[in-house]
Amino acid sequence: MDIRFEGAGVSYGAHVALAPVTLQLTEKRIGIIGLNGSGKTTFARLINGLTKPSVGRVIVNGRDTTDAKAILTNVGFIFQSPQNQIILPVVRDDIAFGLKSRGFKPAEIAAKVEAVLQRFNAAHLAERRAHELSGGELQLAALCSVLATGPDILILDEPTNQLDLKNRALVQRLLESLPENAIVISHDLELVANYERVLVFHGGNLVADAPAGEAIRCYREIASG
Repeated sequence: MDIRFEGAGVSYGAHVALAPVTLQLTEKRIGIIGLNGSGKTTFARLINGLTKPSVGRVIVNGRDTTDAKAILTNVGFIFQSPQNQIILPVVRDDIAFGLKSRGFKPAEIAAKVEAVLQRFNAAHLAERRAHELSGGELQLAALCSVLATGPDILILDEPTNQLDLKNRALVQRLLESLPENAIVISHDLELVANYERVLVFHGGNLVADAPAGEAIRCYREIASG
């Protein structure tokens, strides 16, 4: 993974959502933390091209994020509410949908769907309907749909939000087992406590870029102030 921010920032009129940032991300696991409205989600959305920089540029694995098609093949994104990105009612069909849109042939699609279901021990979800799934099962289904397309980088926005302890533990185990590069936006500090690098945002600014322990201490100071 090689993500480069070159003075990239986002403004909406007079409002600065993210002040210009210059850095390079190469670590396998990166956490992003901060209060609501701090700029952390804007930062993450710059990586997969969902948000375009007002100034500067973002380069992911050698490609400018303004090349939306190329970036989407490299970066997968799981939203804070995974049910909002599951398009089709049946899990198997939803996993296949993303593959169809990328032009895979029917036999390839069937093989990739089965492979990702087996990889995550999720075959029991294949014929289930999304509205019947628990929070943890929804995260698992969304993960299968995104990773079936083979992205190198996975971004997860609040993956344990509103999950009970059982489903939170399920999601944490899944994240720990992923060979893919992962960038995790979270208020769940325990989730990122062992990450190689954690970025802290506050008021639209990157205020800390450090190993997890140091970054979490900085965040706690901000949150308590």
